[in-house]
Formats: sequence, structure tokens, C-alpha cells
Amino acid sequence: MSNNKRVIIVGTAHPFRGGLAAFNERLAREYQNSGYSVKIITFSLQYPEFLFPGKTQYSSDPAPEDLEIEIKVNSLNPLTWIKVGHQIKREAPDLLLMKYWLPVMAPALGTIARIARRNKHTKVVTVVDNIIPHEKRPADVPLSNYFVKSVDGYVAMSRSVMNDLQKFDQKRKKEFCPHPLYDHYGELVPRDIAIQKLNLDPGYSYLLFFGFIRDYKGLDILLKAMGDQRIAGKPIKLLVAGEFYTDSKPYYDLIGKLGLEDKVIMANDFIPEGEVKYYFCASRLVVQPYKSATQSGVTQIAYHFNKPMVITNVGGLTEFVPHEKVGFVQEPTPRAVADAVVRFFEEDRETEFIENIKQEKQNYSWQRMLEAIEQTIL
Repeated sequence: MSNNKRVIIVGTAHPFRGGLAAFNERLAREYQNSGYSVKIITFSLQYPEFLFPGKTQYSSDPAPEDLEIEIKVNSLNPLTWIKVGHQIKREAPDLLLMKYWLPVMAPALGTIARIARRNKHTKVVTVVDNIIPHEKRPADVPLSNYFVKSVDGYVAMSRSVMNDLQKFDQKRKKEFCPHPLYDHYGELVPRDIAIQKLNLDPGYSYLLFFGFIRDYKGLDILLKAMGDQRIAGKPIKLLVAGEFYTDSKPYYDLIGKLGLEDKVIMANDFIPEGEVKYYFCASRLVVQPYKSATQSGVTQIAYHFNKPMVITNVGGLTEFVPHEKVGFVQEPTPRAVADAVVRFFEEDRETEFIENIKQEKQNYSWQRMLEAIEQTIL
């Protein structure tokens, strides 16, 4: 593909919030910066409220002025899928891009793609977060099968997803491209300024658990690690920044049981885009104690802010955090996670890891994502 071509992205964008919207909007800007004409068609209804685990699906930020966003797709209304499919068929963009993350979205996205492709011009590429979700449901496989038959190519952001895709489709072209940096959260700020902004005690070093809280992300593992006596005796606190997408009671009960009320700071509202930098810059170590994973946008935010990481040896996470280079890769147990935290501080690895991060993050450009997308349809 070359410049001056047209791209339509169908998926989450403003007025919705979260990582999916951030990804699609950042991808649209990269295409614009490369000379493409770009439009996003987003949802009028993404999830019905009773299925949405958080407080709200919607952003409080103003709509981005530099992006063209049309609000048209109701994920539960097939008439809107048909209408949008025919609109894209008529407009005949060179490329139709879709992010695929949940099989429940397969009927809407698959139908739109099928209709759009009838113009014999538009190519459909999907960037796949998960072809099989972390929290499995009986209809996942047939729904994903419906979707994969509507596309021309795939970009997977982890090797584990590449392997999963092969089980669904052995014919269409697949490219691997790691999740690009989330570099739109602003510049780094000095740690003391970030700590002051968040009203934290400057006498402590902070670990960060960031993002929506789901059971598979292992916050319970990290809380138990915080109860390890080797950490309890150090001036270390845990900052949990993110909204609960599961029942919060077991986690608060665990904090009480372990006596961690003074060691854990719970910031459990959605973190606005303009405040993300303060949480990362106030922290010295980002911990992702996941029980299962493919890839994580949190890793790419940590890279942007030059933050060492502790991750667990599950799914695709280890592809992006080289052990003993930019952080530690551990088993998903409280003892193993505590071991890594203790080593980080006692061995004073921060400066070494940060220098390595500055080199490693050069692998995660948005231009590389555009090139991978192009390769799937050549």
C-alpha cells in the first residue's frame, strides 16, 4: 500500500474509553501521519449495560478534533451491521481494519466485513488481541469461526495468538507484530512531581498494578506477595490504579486479612488519559502478576515511561519483557513475585533496566504495525 489511499477502521473509539479506543485512535493517527485518508466507524452501543462490568463505558474527555469518527454500529442490532456494511461497500476504501478481542463481537464485525468485501476492492484485515478469550464461553469457537471467514489477513500481537489463529485458519496470511508503544499519554515527569500530584508519601518506593482489574490479572497474587515479610519490612507500597471489572470484595478482604491497609493504595476509578503519566512516573516498578495473558497494553505504557517490570511466565507476556534485561519474568506465585521485588531493590537494578528499556522499546513502533498490516494483503 502507498500513500493517498483510504482506510476505514471499524471498532471502539470516542465516546468510548479504554485500551481498545486508545489503540484504534492511535492507529488512525499513524495512518494520517503517513498520508492516508482515515475514518473510524465506532459503536452507538458496544456492550449492553448489564453485560458491562465497569462503572461506565464512556469517556469524559472531549472528542478528538483531529479524527473523523462516525457513531453507527449497534452490536446488538443487525440492521446497523447491514447498513454500515453497505456504506463501506459503497465508499470502497482500500483497507477495512477491525480489532478483534471478543467472540461476542463476531456477528457484528463479521457481517460488516462480509458485505463490505462484495465491492471486490476493499481488503479486510483484523488486528487480533485474542481469538479465544481469557474468560471462555461455550459459543467462543463457532463465533470466532464466523468472523475469521470474513477477513483477508491477520495481524497477531503475540506468538501465542498466532498459534491460536492457526487452529482457526491455515490459509489466510498472518503477520506477527508486537503491540506498539502507547506513546500518547504524555511526556515523562520527575518522580517527585508525580508523587506530589498523587498526594503520595515521598518516603516510600511504589510498585504499580495498572489497568482494569479482572481475576485473571492476578492482583491477589501481588497482594499476597506484599504480605511477604521481606517486603513488609521495607519502605515499599503498592499502588493499584484501575477500575474493578470483577467483585472487589475478595481483594479488600485479602488486604484486611494480610494487614496491608497501610501498604496498599487503592485508586479504583478509571484513570483519565491525562493522569496516566503520574501513576507510572511515581512508581519504580510495574508488576503484572497475570494468571493468563496474550499481550498487554500495560507493558507498552511501561516501556513508554521507561519503567522496569515484573511479569509472570504466562501466555505471550514473556515475548516482550526479556528476563534480567528490562525486568524479571517469574512464575505466577506470591513467593516468586516477592522474590523479584526484593531482588530489584536489594540488587539496585533500576538504572540498568532503564537503560536497556530505552534500547528495547525501539522495537515497538506504530510504523511497524502499518507495515505488518500491509504484508497481510500483498
